[in-house]
Amino acid sequence: MGKIHKLKPSKTQAEQAVRTLLSWAGDDPDRQGLKDTPARVARAYKEWFKGYGEDPEALLRRTFDETGGYDEIVTLRDIPFESFCEHHLAPITGFAHVGYLPNGRVVGISKLARVVDAYAKRLQIQERLTTQIADVVDKVLQPQGVAVVIKATHGCMTTRGVHKHGVTLVTSRMLGVFRDNASTRHEFMTGLDI
Repeated sequence: MGKIHKLKPSKTQAEQAVRTLLSWAGDDPDRQGLKDTPARVARAYKEWFKGYGEDPEALLRRTFDETGGYDEIVTLRDIPFESFCEHHLAPITGFAHVGYLPNGRVVGISKLARVVDAYAKRLQIQERLTTQIADVVDKVLQPQGVAVVIKATHGCMTTRGVHKHGVTLVTSRMLGVFRDNASTRHEFMTGLDI
């Protein structure tokens, strides 16, 4: 699951950190409108970063082999996700497209969406998120190939720095037949409308 910080601060410490940031930004954390903000932020962080407590491999372990001989690409498109950039803690929002060519077994489609969330709900960069999703699907399902494409907008680029709105980043990872066979890759990519 990746290395997790061993000495997790308490909720009180997290709330105090938020109070410090509010003061540093120039506001009074004791004013009426901000009084409950530290507790709300702590609760939000628990939700936003719940992926640290999830095991993506375990999500994919229950598969089905009663496929009726199905041997074509399985693609789950337009999986919405929210994440946060590890460099600025700014939001990353977008869509993931996950496809694989089964090797006799398939996984419930909701599991693919859950894997996307398990990795997205961590501090991320989009390139690593793309790789993590593809690699875990490949490792657990052992299909003939895996394809993952992510298209997202980064708050660190739209709300600070260069302030470029409407810009999206597209990343992809192709494994197995999607990397080695241009026609298989083309079939997957033409179904995405990217």
